[in-house]
Amino acid sequence: SFQNEINEVPFFDIRLPYELALKIFQYLGKTELGRCAQVSRTWKLLAEDEVLWYRLCQQEGYLLDMSISDHSCWKLALKNCHARERALKTNWKNRIGAVSQLQYELGKILCDVHSCDGVVIAGYTSGEVRLWDTRTWDYTAPILEPVHGPGDAGPQPRVSFVRINSSLAVAAYEDGTVSVWSLMFGREPIHHYQHNQRIQALALGSEGATVATASGFEVKVESPNDRGFWQTTETFEIQKLVNFLNLVPDVTGSPVTVAAADDIVYLLKAEDPGKILHSVYGQPVTCLDVSAHEAAFGVKTFGWLLNEPNQILLYNLETSQCLKKMGNSMGDFTCVNLQNSPPDMLVTGNKDRRVRVFDLRRSESLCSLYAHQLGVSAVQMDDWKIVSGGEEGLVCVWDQRMGTKLWEMHARHPVRHLWFNSHSLITANIPDDKTPRGASITDDDLTAHRKHRGIIYAYEFSVDQLAVESVLPICRSSYDEVTGYNYNIGLAVPYDNI
Repeated sequence: SFQNEINEVPFFDIRLPYELALKIFQYLGKTELGRCAQVSRTWKLLAEDEVLWYRLCQQEGYLLDMSISDHSCWKLALKNCHARERALKTNWKNRIGAVSQLQYELGKILCDVHSCDGVVIAGYTSGEVRLWDTRTWDYTAPILEPVHGPGDAGPQPRVSFVRINSSLAVAAYEDGTVSVWSLMFGREPIHHYQHNQRIQALALGSEGATVATASGFEVKVESPNDRGFWQTTETFEIQKLVNFLNLVPDVTGSPVTVAAADDIVYLLKAEDPGKILHSVYGQPVTCLDVSAHEAAFGVKTFGWLLNEPNQILLYNLETSQCLKKMGNSMGDFTCVNLQNSPPDMLVTGNKDRRVRVFDLRRSESLCSLYAHQLGVSAVQMDDWKIVSGGEEGLVCVWDQRMGTKLWEMHARHPVRHLWFNSHSLITANIPDDKTPRGASITDDDLTAHRKHRGIIYAYEFSVDQLAVESVLPICRSSYDEVTGYNYNIGLAVPYDNI
């Protein structure tokens, strides 16, 4: 008979109301619930109650946006989530999936790339800014329009930096202008402002609408007010040229910016405009990343202090205290990823060609991977894998616990951007030389030779995307492309079905 709140459930030598019995069962995990379901028919009904399995699903981080009424069997839903996760892991390890190139030939040479949740933004030497949404295969990328002033007949200034988050896209140009687009409305910029000199760094908040730019000795922070009108929120004057700029995520109230300028790291707040977080004369900062409460950066020492080689420093942003000094390396730390790493973890890349993973509760590295031939230029990790990009153009995927390389891909130029989530990976190889000799016949000829251009790859490892009916990028491409020959990428080609 169906148990409800009125009926009593036999609990050894006492009988409890269903509601109370359910409260006891909510402390059990999947395995214990499975064992309890084998005790008796009433216990099986109880152990398979939708409330328990819905709660377990939420606790494990699956289907968080769903309510309990959205599924008829939450036990099966959880089982399917686990199966999908296992399949994705297998696909990542064996490089099974689809790969597509995000190319835009008229843009000449790639200048900068950024991505957020599978949406990619790219800026080119032609001055054009382009978007791709890799979450849908058949998406045609819009080109974001620049601000056309009177007399803008000549060539556009080339793009210096691009950034994107879930709602905004931003581009900074060589002539010191900055354009901000909303991803919700059209291709025209919603905001535009100007610096007098070249822009050295651009930062966009991971959520919300705040843009920070550094030019000359000035850092500008722009965001919309309560009525949606954009304005300069803050302007900070500092003593040196900024190399790295980050906005602190999840800040309530006025935005907080961390700027590294040569050998000084500034914490720029409205109420404390010139606060210096770290400064050691003659020891420049080589990379920077910021999470909600901490900043991590690499510091280069110049050899006369042999007992103190190059290190990663971790600072608390609330107390401005140095929490940790990590890593003793002869090479410079070239990239650090704190924000996207698992809790209490940090991953770094170094000029000495190694990728190192640090546990922030201890100071020594958990693993050190000899990864690249020239030096590491980009790196990201999750709880089981590390993806690293090198100056020689190699992208490597590593199993973190085993310390072994799973696979690698190579393209001509240095890897300047990489981003991944559970089912996709985006990498960008960006040329250092933006004006190669012989790239075009005349300046207004828009084509550049393929080898000079730089390239963006989007990989999709998802089991859902690889259904038979989904048209893979290689099937849509002309047959003179060579993207599909890489071993063991499970690509279907048009002639296979003849």
